[in-house]
Amino acid sequence: MRKVGLAFLFVLGLVAAGGLSAGVVAATTTGATTTTTSAPPTIASGVTISGVEVGDLTADQAFDAVTASFARPLILTLPHHRLALAPARIGAMAAVRGAVERALAAPAYAELKLRVILNRRGATRYLEQLAKRFDRSPVDSQLVLRNLRPWVTRQQDGRSLRRERSLNAIFTALVTNTRPTIGLQFVELKPAVTRSSIGPVIVIRRGSNRLTLYKGMQFLRTFGVATGQSRYPTPLGRWHVVVKWRNPWWYPPDSDWAKGEEPVPPGPGNPLGTRWMGLSASGVGIHGTPDDASIGYSASHGCIRMHISDAEWLFNHVTVGTTVFVVSA
Repeated sequence: MRKVGLAFLFVLGLVAAGGLSAGVVAATTTGATTTTTSAPPTIASGVTISGVEVGDLTADQAFDAVTASFARPLILTLPHHRLALAPARIGAMAAVRGAVERALAAPAYAELKLRVILNRRGATRYLEQLAKRFDRSPVDSQLVLRNLRPWVTRQQDGRSLRRERSLNAIFTALVTNTRPTIGLQFVELKPAVTRSSIGPVIVIRRGSNRLTLYKGMQFLRTFGVATGQSRYPTPLGRWHVVVKWRNPWWYPPDSDWAKGEEPVPPGPGNPLGTRWMGLSASGVGIHGTPDDASIGYSASHGCIRMHISDAEWLFNHVTVGTTVFVVSA
């Protein structure tokens, strides 16, 4: 009986030992199925891509950094305006993926360049839009009559965007991946007519038979004149001196009052005196007269008569193109 008991205990021991061994094996087997992954490669220390530090970064991190750097807007300054221009707005792109691949293979502290793809058509179209917005045409001075005196409006300079120079500045910033503030430049456009270029102006007061000469808006001198009779009035309006003759011939006009008259050569008694300043009003001019007694009256057949010496002085101070205002005052 004692032997049987010992045998039973021995078997239980073997079973217990076998179970324990099985547990150990199972645990060992489970541990053997655990795996580990290696970290992604990084770029060598100190490597840059067009100024962007990518050393010790993974490919994805470097891609994000360079992409963000290139996407920075360019700051453009124009008269009284400051604009932010995104590279994508003008179709500019950067080959970031290729640059990162080169960076992964580059040695430490290598300085790599980012390849930039420019779009000249897109940039040109953008600058054309800016030109439409900011270009200004010059404004000429205008001569008008105000309170029976000449008045000249102020001229205004114009401007035109330097498109090619602006394009070069924008492309340089993109290619170098720098973002300096770019002041867009303009060509200054000067008006053709300014206050200082107006020159002489004549105002003739038909009612009071006075002729006043101005230099632009500056008064120079007043003369007594004779203007047209009521039957042949000096025409009102704005005219110009179209011709100047020294010692002119007088030819009878095609008018009833001149029928039967013959041409008169230069010299004493010539109805035009020694000077003729023909106006754009047909058949009308400013001239000297040997009939001094007519000055101050409405006595002519439409022309403006002056003392011969006054006409000679005026002749030397006006030019072809001089504006002549004839008013009723």
